[in-house]
Amino acid sequence: MKKIFITATFLILFTFHIKSEDIFSIKGYFKNFSSVFSLPEYKTDKDVVSYPDMGAVSNRLRIKLLIKPLTWLSINSAYDIYPIIQDTSLFNTDLFFTDVVSTNYRFNDLSKRIYPEQSKKIGSFGLFHNLDRLFITIKTNFADIFIGRQSIAWGSAHVINPTDIIAPFTFNELDIEERRGVDAIRIRIPIGIMDEIDAGYVAGENFNIKKSAFFLRSKIYILKTDFSLLLLDFREHLLLGMDITRSIGGACFWFEAAYVIPFFFNTDKTINENNYFRASVGLDYNFSTKTYGYIEYHFNSSGKNITEEYQNNFNSSAFQDGSVYLMGKHYLNFGLTYQISPLASFSKLIIYNINDKSFYFAPKIEYNIAENIYLSAGSFFGIGKKPEIIPNLSDKTPYTFHSEFGTYPGMFFLSFRIYF
Repeated sequence: MKKIFITATFLILFTFHIKSEDIFSIKGYFKNFSSVFSLPEYKTDKDVVSYPDMGAVSNRLRIKLLIKPLTWLSINSAYDIYPIIQDTSLFNTDLFFTDVVSTNYRFNDLSKRIYPEQSKKIGSFGLFHNLDRLFITIKTNFADIFIGRQSIAWGSAHVINPTDIIAPFTFNELDIEERRGVDAIRIRIPIGIMDEIDAGYVAGENFNIKKSAFFLRSKIYILKTDFSLLLLDFREHLLLGMDITRSIGGACFWFEAAYVIPFFFNTDKTINENNYFRASVGLDYNFSTKTYGYIEYHFNSSGKNITEEYQNNFNSSAFQDGSVYLMGKHYLNFGLTYQISPLASFSKLIIYNINDKSFYFAPKIEYNIAENIYLSAGSFFGIGKKPEIIPNLSDKTPYTFHSEFGTYPGMFFLSFRIYF
């Protein structure tokens, strides 16, 4: 299968001899993220343990190619290559406990790492690549059909999207411009000016049905309100989703919810997990031409009320398959964007865990240096009770959480982006 990806990529690049911009276009960008991670102190029964700061420099070059040989047919591709220099432990450690890579929906893929080889131990430098898009679009009078590696995303919530579990972003990701591509066949059928039916199949590893997903989604505009209903079979779990958005007195209102029945399609009835419900409701508003803000409440029934039970979440299907990563049940989120000048802006995100009273802050300032060139700086840091290491007789040293965001490291970053 890997040879198919490589061959297809070279076939696309071979078409570069065509000179008409009406037939193909090439775009892309280069991004640099330089980060410093400050790990929290861990309490023990006798002392407080601290760790040195760690650094990372990540670069990403993305080339995007669009070929449109016919009015009804187009081919999209995108290839990333990204060298990373960072502390060795960062290649194998998720400092934020928010890893959702296990939900990867690709039937096969290129080897992620170019250098060093997969069989060799990685040091402080790694060269990686990613064939992130390779799909064809067929437009007919009846529907639009998408076949191949593409982006699939749902949901109107601003911080946490309960229905968006195929390739979601976590709240602490630096690069959220484009979602990770998944292998899918998708058909979108318009049934009115603003209404549609969206259905498809998302492939799991080796097209294994138990690792794949099937979805049927409708979107209807009625009574000045957008309604979306989602039926999703993912990795043998059933998700029933709803998304509602409308304008209320100059503000935009959204309600997005998902009810999941774990292992609904599994024939082994001995597997027993509780159903769970997630919902986000909020409002956003433009206070002036320069100031925009929003507030969002999120409920997560798969989370825990007691902080010492947080680590028990990690083995559940919600965290392993359902792209859930928040540990508590109740959250209040605030967002603000202020346009300092036509070329500079400031934004801030605050997430408050109501259960354990911990906060997470994410301020950022961005400056448009020149056309298609941006410089930004920001941080992610939490405030809350620090975690504890409880020694036992085994070789393991389990963590005991006393708050969610007090467990996360602080991160400070600089970003430089060029688009072409």
